[in-house]
Amino acid sequence: MVEIFFTYVVGAVRLRFRYPSPAVGAILGLIALVVTVAVAACASAATPTPVATAAPVPPAAAAPAATVTTGGTANVGQWNKPPAMTIDVNKQYSAVIKTTEGDMTADLFPKDAPVTVNNFVFLANQHFYENIKFHRIIAGFMVQTGDPTGTGSGGPGYKFNDEPVKRKYLRGTLAMANSGPNTNGSQFFIMHQDYGLPPNYTIFGQVTGGLDVLDKIATVPVAAGAGGEASVPQVDVRIQSVTITEK
Repeated sequence: MVEIFFTYVVGAVRLRFRYPSPAVGAILGLIALVVTVAVAACASAATPTPVATAAPVPPAAAAPAATVTTGGTANVGQWNKPPAMTIDVNKQYSAVIKTTEGDMTADLFPKDAPVTVNNFVFLANQHFYENIKFHRIIAGFMVQTGDPTGTGSGGPGYKFNDEPVKRKYLRGTLAMANSGPNTNGSQFFIMHQDYGLPPNYTIFGQVTGGLDVLDKIATVPVAAGAGGEASVPQVDVRIQSVTITEK
């Protein structure tokens, strides 16, 4: 009697089948092969696939809206091009950001980001940042503002280019929100905590006083927006004014 051996490997298990004759062995071997393949497929399907933990979406600003108002109460300026350079990069600039939760002070970085600081100073001096909502708030990440429509889609009417990021996104950092490369306008965010963002958002300042105010803003109740992100403040928190000091 001729004995035929068939060996199959399933995962880490080696299966060896013994058959008395070539004909019977071929039939039984085919059946065994089908069974072992089915078992292997079931074992593979039972193995869970790792799922990445979702992280907060980086700050973004959409295209400016057609009608620009501050909470529906007053029109604000709109321009068709970025402002001319008027700051002196060899001077020091600071800002007092007065909010409904209290005041924050910040040092600006004209040597790191001259175009961005010039833009911020220009808009502040034009009273653009008055009665402006914090429209996106994520505790432990950042608070975002600077949109006169309060929707996340507004701006000053123009866009300007990014500048190299030379610092880390640490607690109290002021940086520009954007909707992609070179789409800066008026929206900016303040980091609530240190966070490992990619260097895609121009850093132009640092909060030096009023971090307790930042904490108050960052921890107001929020609800989910249209996209499901829990970042829509349920308390009306606003910038009342931004005052620039030059030294």
